[in-house]
Amino acid sequence: MQKIVLVMIWLMGMVYADELSGSKQIIMVTTKGWNENSGILQRYEKDDKGWHKVGKAVQIRLGRNGLGWGRGLHTIPKDAKYIKKEGDGRAPAGIFTLKQSFGYAPFEVKYPYRVYKETDHCVDDIHSKFYNKIVDSTKVKIDYKSKEHMKFPKNYYKYGIVVNHNHIDEAGAIPGAGSCIFIHIKEVPTAGCTVMKEHEIKEIIRWLDAKKHPLLVQGTEEVVNTLLRQIK
Repeated sequence: MQKIVLVMIWLMGMVYADELSGSKQIIMVTTKGWNENSGILQRYEKDDKGWHKVGKAVQIRLGRNGLGWGRGLHTIPKDAKYIKKEGDGRAPAGIFTLKQSFGYAPFEVKYPYRVYKETDHCVDDIHSKFYNKIVDSTKVKIDYKSKEHMKFPKNYYKYGIVVNHNHIDEAGAIPGAGSCIFIHIKEVPTAGCTVMKEHEIKEIIRWLDAKKHPLLVQGTEEVVNTLLRQIK
C-alpha cells in the first residue's frame, strides 16, 4: 500500500511539473500582505524571447479577510499560518490551472465558455457528494443545503472564469478546504474570489488561450516571487 501511495504521489508530481513548464500565459495577482483584501492583477505571456507583460495592471479585490494557502499545483508550506478553509473569507494563494470561462449569455471567444442558468448551482455544502462541483440541479438528486446560483439578478457572474482550486468539478475535492472559487465581476471584497470590473474580465477571457495552458499565480508579493521560480 505504501509503495502504491508513493507511486501516486510521484505521478502527480510529474503531472504538476508538466503543467507548470508548459504554461505560456499567467494571470499574476499580488497583494501587500496576507490580510489585505485588494491587490494588483497583471497578465504575462511567453514567447521565443521569454515572458513579457500583456495589457495594463488591473486593480482587483479578493477575499474580505485576505489570502490563505489554497490547493492547486503548489505545495503548502509546513509552517503556513493561513490555509484556505470553507467560509473563512480568504482567497486562495498558490498556483492554479484555469477551467472554463462562463456567463449569462453567449460570448464569442476562443477559450472554453459555458452559459449558465438559474438552475445551475455550485455546491459549497461540505456534507454533499457534489461539494465543489457545478451541477445542473434539474438533473441530479439534490443532497445539499447550501449552494451558489451560477446565474442571478446581479451581474456578478455575468462573466467569469473557474479557478481550479481544490479540484473543482473533478474528483479529489477535500470537504471544507474551500469551494466555488472564480474570477468574476464585483467591486468590493468577496468570500474568496478575485474580482474586477466587467470590461476587465471580458478582456482577460478574450485573451486566454487554452493551448497556452494559462495559470493563476496568486499571493503576497513575497509568495508570488517564490512561486514563479517553479514556472520555467
